[in-house]
Amino acid sequence: MTLTDRIRQWERDLRNHYNTDLSTPENRRRAHIYNLWFDHAILRTFWTNFYEIAPGVWRSNHPTHKRFEQMKEMGITHVLNLRGAGGAAHYLTEKESCDRLGLTMVDCNLHARHAVPAEEILKVIEAFRSIPRPFVMHCKSGADRAGFAAALYLLCIEGRPVEEARKMLSLKYIHIRQSKTGVLDYTLDQYAQRNARSPIGFEAWLKTEYDPEQIMAGFKALPWWRR
Repeated sequence: MTLTDRIRQWERDLRNHYNTDLSTPENRRRAHIYNLWFDHAILRTFWTNFYEIAPGVWRSNHPTHKRFEQMKEMGITHVLNLRGAGGAAHYLTEKESCDRLGLTMVDCNLHARHAVPAEEILKVIEAFRSIPRPFVMHCKSGADRAGFAAALYLLCIEGRPVEEARKMLSLKYIHIRQSKTGVLDYTLDQYAQRNARSPIGFEAWLKTEYDPEQIMAGFKALPWWRR
């Protein structure tokens, strides 16, 4: 094992030590440390990336418990978590917060650094149609997955043009197109080009023509792709 491999293994072991469930006081202490430092909740105590994208629909980074309290006071009743369900400390803490506050939590799983499988995108769109307003959608930073989901909402629920929807992925929300998460922009670009040739709804394109492997290959060919 090389020195680099040893350092990476040490980092993984350290994260796993603190990324625990909430079953004991000691586990809670470690989970709090994990959320605060490894999951960067320390930044999200003052940086919210919280914006209303349509009446009663907000996007955000991962809220703290205090921010969930504030959202409930605003009238928000549902939370769409784009980070997926599981046993990670950040998920268990969020689930506990929502249960305590009477907020309904819906879990979806989006990826930000490679072309998103069609079934993941369709599940998010289905969630949009079943979740009552007002609600908030969030990922970790609120920049990439939340931006892509916000664009999907404008496209598929609000019926907005792709040129408007793609603005949900911008520096305003700390999204950087010239990074691996630029594959989300590239996906919308490919749809826009196809739609310009002959109009087709985003969901129809997704179900009949969308090819994540082709999207990923095309994106990797761009000059800013970082291998």
